[in-house]
Amino acid sequence: MEKVSIFWFRRDLRLDDNRGLYHAYTQEKNVLPLFIFDREILDDLDDREDARVSFIHHQITRLSNELAAFGSSMVVKYGKPIEVYEELLNTYDIVNVYTNRDYEPYAVSRDLEIQKLLSSKNIQFLDFKDQVIFERDEIVNGSGGFYKVFTPYSKVWLEKFNKSTIQLVSLNSTKNTFFQTNALPVPSLEDMGFKPSSIQIPPLEINTALIQKYDQVRNFPAIKGTSRLGIHIRFGTISVRKLALEVQKLNATYLNELIWREFYMMILYHNPQVVDKAFKPQYDEIPWRNDEDNFQKWCDGKTGYPIVDAGMRELNATGFMHNRVRMIVASFLTKHLLIDWRWGEAYFAKKLLDFELSSNNGGWQWAAGTGTDAQPYFRVFNPESQTEKFDKELKYIKKWVPEYGTPAYPKPIVDHKFARERAISTYKEALNT
Repeated sequence: MEKVSIFWFRRDLRLDDNRGLYHAYTQEKNVLPLFIFDREILDDLDDREDARVSFIHHQITRLSNELAAFGSSMVVKYGKPIEVYEELLNTYDIVNVYTNRDYEPYAVSRDLEIQKLLSSKNIQFLDFKDQVIFERDEIVNGSGGFYKVFTPYSKVWLEKFNKSTIQLVSLNSTKNTFFQTNALPVPSLEDMGFKPSSIQIPPLEINTALIQKYDQVRNFPAIKGTSRLGIHIRFGTISVRKLALEVQKLNATYLNELIWREFYMMILYHNPQVVDKAFKPQYDEIPWRNDEDNFQKWCDGKTGYPIVDAGMRELNATGFMHNRVRMIVASFLTKHLLIDWRWGEAYFAKKLLDFELSSNNGGWQWAAGTGTDAQPYFRVFNPESQTEKFDKELKYIKKWVPEYGTPAYPKPIVDHKFARERAISTYKEALNT
């Protein structure tokens, strides 16, 4: 059997400034790249045309082509990671396994299982920080614990970032240590039970002109005021270090969004229970109404509240929803309809191209008032005033709700004043019992 060291791609689908790959490439001989289409994840997807699976498949094909320039290829498997590694151990004489750390609960347990298997064969599992600037325990409060509030966390993060010297790394093609092999087969989408998606993926480009005025335009959904880089950050087709260094010079508000991302990752790592429980346990006492008919109308964009309906229809059609509108629709579901935030979070998880467990969970718990740094329960977004502020000319609404203003548009499913008072009294009663 051939001696190889494996580099396992996960959510770092690039050759450039990939820390784990760089360490494998510079320290080993015969580095064999690996990607696993993980059945533990894919088997749970309802949509057989999931745009994220199509995107990943496209990126794996691209990476395979880039590796061909090094005379190498990538082993691409469809299966459960533990079974794939058992197969690889029978195929290759594996020296070490390199990868980049992932902090989500499933990823942590998966990696522990793989590490245990490899350790039984005296093979090292070497993981590196890559998808964040600062991870889990690098930003701590005065007593050495994790921050539960964003503002002090962000101040320490920024101070540390401004003092740090971040070097981007790249592979030196004159020192090629990849395992030399011809192109290896990549399972097709159809092989895995999927079909190509018709949803368009935003291109990978840092629009410096847009980012320079991000703080001025980010709240208006009718204009192109956000970078649309979410899916690329999520799957690592762009280096977060490269992006942070670029935007540091352009816009502090945009950089602040990257800090929010790392804050929520840190919160999830230290509090894995927030996946299905409120960060503030007392909020699990809220008696949600959970009306299934109302929930379906929210999903379909037929609530009779045009800014809410526009957002949901945009999400259903494109896999994207403007950040300001995400807050509005989340507040509406949890406060106006008193539907459990977990229902909305799960729906976003199915639909969002840039779905990130930590940010999705953090955002939904913020909107519901149940999380760290949460919106107070007595603050209930008024969809009409939000429309007046951020879509005054109704351009966004008219794009996604063309029947607005005609008899075909539904009446509101709940009165705002009534819903607001009901939400506040329901929360108050639950928290005081």
